[in-house]
Amino acid sequence: MSREVQFTFDAHDPKALSIFWRAALGYVHPGPPGVELAEGADPLAAWDVFLAQLGVPLEQRNTRSAIEDPEGRGPRIFFQLVPEDKIAKNRVHLDVRAAPELRGAERMAALEAECARLVGLGGTRVHRHDPEPPMGAGHIVMTDPEGNEFCLD
Repeated sequence: MSREVQFTFDAHDPKALSIFWRAALGYVHPGPPGVELAEGADPLAAWDVFLAQLGVPLEQRNTRSAIEDPEGRGPRIFFQLVPEDKIAKNRVHLDVRAAPELRGAERMAALEAECARLVGLGGTRVHRHDPEPPMGAGHIVMTDPEGNEFCLD
């Protein structure tokens, strides 16, 4: 029997990091449990109201956040507040499949365009790996706003 998978990021600012990854992946923030959101309603604002109604102090409201694939295909991604800084390279990282069907110059142009978009959202470009046929199609290494490595593939 298979299992569902959730990826968890340790973060200093779970809300901000979830907003970056929401935009990077085309995911959405789910609404609070039992709350029916109106069309176009902001789920993060709904969470603020929900947590206030539960009596959660303001300083504890950014201890976690989550995003989900709106089509239900990809894994849920969870962000949790931690006090320590990131100090080493990730042993596991995400590959953002921005151009899986493309090859050569067309692929690298698509990856460069996505890299520019993600830099505009707060990501950082680290290194471009050009195609090395027959095995290497080329990719770009980046980091998110808190320094977590990922690849544009």
